[in-house]
Amino acid sequence: MKGKYGIEPKIEHYGCMVNLLGRAGHLDEAYELIQNMKIDPDPVMWGTLLGACRLHNNTGLGERICELLVSRNLAHSGTYILLSNMYAAAGNWDGAVRVRTMMKDSGVQKEPGCSSIEMNNKVHEFLAGDMKHPKTKEIYTMLEEMNRWLESHGYTPQTDTVLHNIGESEKKRSLEVHSEKLAIAFGLITTQPGATIKIVKNLRVCSDCHNVTKLISKITGRKIVVRDRNRFHHFVNGSCSCGDYW
Repeated sequence: MKGKYGIEPKIEHYGCMVNLLGRAGHLDEAYELIQNMKIDPDPVMWGTLLGACRLHNNTGLGERICELLVSRNLAHSGTYILLSNMYAAAGNWDGAVRVRTMMKDSGVQKEPGCSSIEMNNKVHEFLAGDMKHPKTKEIYTMLEEMNRWLESHGYTPQTDTVLHNIGESEKKRSLEVHSEKLAIAFGLITTQPGATIKIVKNLRVCSDCHNVTKLISKITGRKIVVRDRNRFHHFVNGSCSCGDYW
């Protein structure tokens, strides 16, 4: 950029390189690039690399990044949650508990996941396991129907994404009542067949919900649009516009 085109790399360019290297699994190279930058890295860049550490199960580098962010007062709830999830995915429950305790002691609170869907000019919000909606009975009946559809299409719940030290059946039940699935069930019972379902999620959609939504779009012939914290996901006929990387 600089030698051939006379363009001085900015933070956005470095951020793109860190993202690309992280996706490819070249975490040490991405870390070295950040360390050798002539400009100060921002929290977004560190968060990108930390997310790549979670994706590629590099707990060691994830710990170093978290320690750095905490020492510079740049850590937020997502920082602690990512590290805690890395420990949990590796079966290190003591480490996961330690990070959650650090988070609590620092006064940082995790934002609860919430999915919303607009129907007839009214926004309907759902939390995981929500039982407060007036149509709760119909929603959970549809949820059971969805589970039968998924099972008949060979779906297997990704219980490894439930990062809590609980039994397998409890993990499956936990996945079934994620807020996105409740919103999809509500959308299916309140819209005309074939109509597009549009959902907004305040956090990153989990991989299990992502796979379920792909299957539901194929089974029902519906287009399902989910806007999570990272990007728009357009689910059509069993595929997502993000290419399964988000």
